[in-house]
Amino acid sequence: MKVLVPIKRVIDYNVKARVKPDNSDVDLTNVKMAMNPFCEIAVEEAIRLKEAGTANEVIAVSIGDKACQEQLRTALALGADKAIHIETDIKLESLHVAKLLAKLVEQEQPELVILGKQSIDSDNNQTGQMLAALTGRSQGTFASKVVLEGNKAQVTREVDGGLQTVSLSLPAIVTTDLRLNEPRYASLPNIMKAKRKPLDVMAADSLGVDLAPRVELLQVEEPAKREAGMIVESVEQLVTKLKTEAKVIS
Repeated sequence: MKVLVPIKRVIDYNVKARVKPDNSDVDLTNVKMAMNPFCEIAVEEAIRLKEAGTANEVIAVSIGDKACQEQLRTALALGADKAIHIETDIKLESLHVAKLLAKLVEQEQPELVILGKQSIDSDNNQTGQMLAALTGRSQGTFASKVVLEGNKAQVTREVDGGLQTVSLSLPAIVTTDLRLNEPRYASLPNIMKAKRKPLDVMAADSLGVDLAPRVELLQVEEPAKREAGMIVESVEQLVTKLKTEAKVIS
């Protein structure tokens, strides 16, 4: 079984994002970048499937400028067999990414595509569902458990009401939630081995996808700072303030 794992380069989750002075976008100057945490979970799940003997090849793919190869090498160090970089300097939307991945799925024909449910920069939670629609594959989103048996995948999903288990026919698309697994750290020997693993580069234009923007970014602002709270001396005083000042009760 071949498993394809799309990954995304994002601002490290420990870094506080800054807005450019002209509010045109997020300032990425000298900012530490890393693999999207949900993508790390997807890579880990694919590696575990390979270690269990269920998968025989894991391919990591990333879309973006040349800097994305840093995260692809990380995926290779974690255990992926091969990496593919779809190179473009254009800022892509979810639909663009899904269409590019659909072309790659058509070429590689993986039985399973595992990707993070969302990226921590845009938080759109769209690409996996769009990819499933474009490729006509069954999908299991927000996966907290994945079990493969023959040509079926049992996916336990985290939904508002609790857990839901769905049975998917392979080939399928699965998006990962936080509780699916705990990603491993790359060891130094594996980091060195990753430098010798294949990393193929292809131009996004070569896949025949229209990358014209459909969404216009007007302005980026930091969230409003929360006002300081106050300490009340009694329940009566709290109720009075909720009535007269906050006006949340009558």
